[in-house]
This record gives sequence, C-alpha cells and structure tokens, in this order.
Amino acid sequence: MLGAVLCDIDGVLRLWDDTDRERMRPVYELAFQPDRLLAAVTGAVTDEQWRAAVRELLPAGQRALADEWSAGAGRLDPEVAGMLREVRRKVPVVLVSNGTTRLEADLARLGAADVADGVVNSARIGIAKPQPGIYEIAARRAGVAPGRCLFVDDALENVQAARRTGMTGVHYQDAGQLREMLVPLMQMAAIRGDRTARHSEEGSTA
Repeated sequence: MLGAVLCDIDGVLRLWDDTDRERMRPVYELAFQPDRLLAAVTGAVTDEQWRAAVRELLPAGQRALADEWSAGAGRLDPEVAGMLREVRRKVPVVLVSNGTTRLEADLARLGAADVADGVVNSARIGIAKPQPGIYEIAARRAGVAPGRCLFVDDALENVQAARRTGMTGVHYQDAGQLREMLVPLMQMAAIRGDRTARHSEEGSTA
C-alpha cells in the first residue's frame, strides 16, 4: 500500500511566468550553466553568491534583469497545492527539490507551509536529483520504505532514478494527470475526515 507522496517543487507545485523567458534569456543562460547551477543546488555556494555571480557576469545594461530575477519567487499552482493538502490528511507528503539555500524562504513567502510534512532541499544535504541518495533521504523523512513511495517530478531523468530505488514514479505532465494518480488517496482522506467528524458529533451528544 502507498505510504507517502514525494513531490518535486519547480515545474509541479511552483510555476514561473514563461512569457518573460526570452527577455530573461541572458540571465538564464548564465544562471543555469550546468556547473554553476550544480554548485548552487548542492550548497557549494549560497543562493546569494550564485545570484551575485550571475549579476556580475552580465553587461552593466542587463544587470537590472538579474535584480528582477532575484526578486521573484514564482507562484504556487493552486490545484496541485490543494491536492497535496488533501493527500497529506492520509499519508505523509514530502517535497523534494534541487533547490538553493533560499528555497525554504521562498516556500514561506508563497504560503506553502501546510502543503507538506517536510522538505528535502538538495542545497541542505549536498546531494541533488537524480543521485540515489536524495531519494533515500526523502523516504526516511517520510518514514516509509522507498517501495511505498509515490514520486512525482516533471523531469523524466529524476523519475527514472526514483524508480531505480524501488519507488513508483510519475512523470508529471499536468494537474489532471496527477489528480488521476492521487484520487484514491484523496477519497480515503475524505472518508477518514467524515468519520472523524461523525465521531466528534456523536461524542458531543453522548
């Protein structure tokens, strides 16, 4: 039986405005250069150091773009957030992200504190997806064996790595697809909630 849901953040729970992608291209090309990004998401450099380095490498006329990039925190997908809140009533939900040292502050800013029971941030543990260690840590954080975990990510490589650890992996496409996977858990959570409410009512009239 499924014992926990492990969910990626960016591209699943947190969304970014794609309409600015072309305008922000100079920033993204520097920030997401593989070696530079890896250092940021494994905690070799802080988020502040990462962003400062990107800003410094930009021509002076484009540095305002870096400031704009650093000011943003994205937005929660309300449908995905709602599903995770429902599922959390039944089984542990743990967010698993290749994040920087700013991730926790971003989640607080976005009001995501009640979405999950815990967060496994690669920058805090020095291991990033798709390395197997991050999946093992996430399962331990959830308190269940990997074989009882459902792992959700929009990057196929990360999903395949989770499957190799024994997890059930879902390559995220959209909220509708995720809902189909989570409906049984949400229904069980609703049933449990109804039973709890009935027991409370019975107790108050006894």
